[in-house]
Amino acid sequence: MLALCEHQRVNVISATTIKRYAALHADAAEELMRWNKAASRSVWRDLNDVRQYFPDADQYKSLLIFNIRRNYYRLIVKVDYRAKLLMVKEFLTHNEYMRGGWKKWAR
Repeated sequence: MLALCEHQRVNVISATTIKRYAALHADAAEELMRWNKAASRSVWRDLNDVRQYFPDADQYKSLLIFNIRRNYYRLIVKVDYRAKLLMVKEFLTHNEYMRGGWKKWAR
């Protein structure tokens, strides 16, 4: 059995993907990089911990949804609290988010 340290930081997979999104969406670049920095330094055990950093974050099953540039973009991240793992899945405009295709990543 794997013993997990309560103080272990979250592993964000992948910072490269965040950088790519930032390059493609210059208007969101600064906020995306701040998100990446905050997330990779965090110790999140549940949605309440996430909301200490990102008060408007939401969760749908195994996915965390972060508003970027208020509600203009949504960053969709698969979370495994036990493994301290975040996997960046999609970066969507509000209209793309509303179509619901991102839900395919949920478990």
